[in-house]
Order: sequence, then C-alpha cells, then structure tokens
Amino acid sequence: MSYLGETIGKLGFGLMRLPTLENGTIDIEQVKQMVDMYLGAGFTYFDTAWAYPGSEDAIRQALVERYPRSSYQLATKNAAWINCKTREEAIGQFETSLRQTGAGYFDFYLLHNIGEGRTRYFEDYDMWTFVQEKKAQGLIKHIGFSFHSTPEELEEVLTAHPEAEFVQLQINYADWDYPAVQSRRCYETARRFGKPVIIMEPVKGGLLANPPKQVLDILKAAEPESSAASWALRFAASLEGLITVLSGMSNIEQMQDNLATMKGFTGLDAEQRATLHKAQQALAAIPLIPCTTCNYCAKVCPNDIGISGSFTAMNYLTLYNDLAAAKHWEGWLVGGHGRKPASECLQCGECEQACPQHIAIRDELARVAAALKTD
Repeated sequence: MSYLGETIGKLGFGLMRLPTLENGTIDIEQVKQMVDMYLGAGFTYFDTAWAYPGSEDAIRQALVERYPRSSYQLATKNAAWINCKTREEAIGQFETSLRQTGAGYFDFYLLHNIGEGRTRYFEDYDMWTFVQEKKAQGLIKHIGFSFHSTPEELEEVLTAHPEAEFVQLQINYADWDYPAVQSRRCYETARRFGKPVIIMEPVKGGLLANPPKQVLDILKAAEPESSAASWALRFAASLEGLITVLSGMSNIEQMQDNLATMKGFTGLDAEQRATLHKAQQALAAIPLIPCTTCNYCAKVCPNDIGISGSFTAMNYLTLYNDLAAAKHWEGWLVGGHGRKPASECLQCGECEQACPQHIAIRDELARVAAALKTD
C-alpha cells in the first residue's frame, strides 16, 4: 500500500501502551521482541509522541539503534497545548523528540489532538509555519495532524490548512455512527478533501477486545477462532484511502494476534461485513442516554456542569462495564474541559428546557453521580 510516496503495511505499531515491568518502567527487552516480530512480518510504521511517557526513548533503544533508518517509518507528535506558554516551548517539543528518538528526522510529524480549545495553541504559536520549515529542512517528510472533535471543525481545519498531507482519526465500528465521536462523518470529511487517513483507536483503547456479551456472541458465532480485537482491526483496515491502522500493542500476545489478523489482509467479504453490521446493531440496541452532544444544555446551565461529557462517560460504563474507562472519559470530557461534575447539579431544570432530545437530564445526572462516584 503506497500513500504520499511511502510503502506502508496496513498495521501500524502504536507505542502509547508499551509493556511495563513491575516497577512501572517500560519493558525494553519485550519491546525489542515486539519490534523484531513486527518488522519480520513486513510492517514498518511506528507511532510515538512527545506526550507518551518514556515512549520516544524506548523506541530509540528498541528500533532506532538496532535497524537501518531506511527500513521503517517513524511518526511522532507535537502537543503545543500541554504546558506551553510560549512558541519557544512548543517548538522545543520537536527538538526533544529528535533527541529522545535519535531518529535524525521524522517520516510523519503530527500536530497532536487538534480540536476544541486545543486548536488555538497551534495557531497562536504558528506551529503550521514551523512544521513547514522543518519539512523544507528535511527534518520532516510529511505533515499532518491527529483530531478528536466534530466533522464541522475538521472541515474548518482542512480548509485553513491545505498543507496538511494526512489526518489521523479515531475510527472503529462502535464509534462509526456514535454521536459523541462521529467516526464516519469525520472520515468522509477527510476523504472529501482528498486526505489519506491514519486510523487510531480501532479497538477503542482495548474495549472492543472485550465487547458487550451480545456483541461478542455475534462475532464468535461467525468465527469461533477469531478474537474480538481482530474483528475491530479488520473493520478499520477495510476502509479506503488509509495510510495505516494503528494498534497500541502492550505485549507479545497482542502483537501475535494482530500480525495474524493483518498479514495478507485484503478486505472483508460480504458475510464478514454482515456480521459486523449485526454487531453494530447489537451495540445500538443497548439502552443508552440519547445524548447527541449538541451541548444546548451547556449554554443554559447556570453551574457549568459537564452534562454531555457525563452522559458519554455513563454510556461507556453501560456498554463496556468498565468503571475505570468511564471515569477516565469523565475526567477528560468534564474536568478536562473546565466543567463541573454531575454531583454539583443544582437541579434547576434549565437544561431540560433546552434539550432537543427531551432527556430527563436531572435524573440522569443523579444516576451518573451515583455510578461514577463523582460526589
């Protein structure tokens, strides 16, 4: 598969969730084995980031110092919105990444997690000009960005920055039509602008490796020997216009399963597509809070409660029965966006007057507070 002049296999090695030792440090020896297995299977794309603790240093030891630079592609990312008060601090992330990876240059360099309030940092610090300068110097081969927001904002970014050569998007069969993520519409927006796509979160942070029972039953009935994670990877990899599909592999077993799934993969057949459609229907049938994240409620809430973020977190808990993941999403979508938790709702009812879905918001927020123990 060739995009932007690069030949890349459909499986990318995401380096966000590397294996760790008992003391919490990255298990470099296991990472080396995983790198060897991955390259030995014919795949070449490694994805790290300045913001992934220890990841850039680990990939220097496991990959850069052990293989010819021309034998792989290395991607890393700039998160100008994390603790950067000046352009110099944002630019400094690039130099830090060069030093930590020892790679000499980056095949793919991404402005990391553009969207919502984070977008302005890249504009304020003129990071788009900076990455173009580094590309002209040969220190970056391809410029792009990762994105977690609405298709409308994605269109704005792509219109403002035609220099972006690719987009990295969260795409999986669970989020394909899920209102809080809108994978399908974001993918279609990128393709309409002619941008190839790198897929992240194809297994939804590992949640689709252990989906709800009614979903798992459908997948196992169709292919008893196939893992649930393999279905998620194949759904993502079957889309057109892809550079690669990233999988954040945390151990040798996950690497083995992913390689078995993706080596020689050419696409889903009609029966497999029908199975995944049934799985999506089963997910859609699970009773969730019908929030579309329009955030009309947020505009009228006198206490600045993170209503839609709370509902998204609660829906994660309902779907995957994973309290830690639900609390993570609540922390990101509520506190991380400067909103107050569900437990601080004043029960005034202003939000319910504004909600086009006619959700009993006060009752649902009370349920969230109890389930996630936000009080």
